[in-house]
Amino acid sequence: MRPQTFELVRYEDVSGVSGTGTVAEGCVFTDGSVALRWHGQNPSTAVWPDLDSILAVHGHCGATVVRWLDVSEMETVPGTDLLPGEVAHILATGRHTHHPPVVATA
Repeated sequence: MRPQTFELVRYEDVSGVSGTGTVAEGCVFTDGSVALRWHGQNPSTAVWPDLDSILAVHGHCGATVVRWLDVSEMETVPGTDLLPGEVAHILATGRHTHHPPVVATA
């Protein structure tokens, strides 16, 4: 298993601080911890215990979602090869990243 990269995509800027579109990028490590790098005029980097914690604080009730990168390299389980990368990843790892619908990958 390898660390998995993602972007945070914000559809509505509830706080009026970070704007919309891709607002941050990150990496989920194999132990579930996450490094997150914010974009913008005041970029910063933080380490979180897991992706759910990030979304609880910065998800703004579904206004911000995770877009997985490198989904072709995510681990899958037999019989899930026809499912989108995010669904196959959840089935393979049991790691459910958030409750709002997952954004299609680029």
